[in-house]
Amino acid sequence: MKYNERIREIREDNFLTQQKIADLLNIGQRTYADYESGKTRIPIDSILILARFYNVSVDYITGASNVKHPYPKK
Repeated sequence: MKYNERIREIREDNFLTQQKIADLLNIGQRTYADYESGKTRIPIDSILILARFYNVSVDYITGASNVKHPYPKK
């Protein structure tokens, strides 16, 4: 699964709007929609924020793994 499909799937599974996630990332809703559509690549710092927020590994967010490991603790 591609990361843009994964971030959409996770957002929808958590019943969140694109606007809610855009606010979390301090970006506009249109920019976030472009991330989900694959039109624009999501920056790594945004991937890290999403991984922490959803408590899943970066590997899961990026589609490198299909196993939902929790975000690593410091």
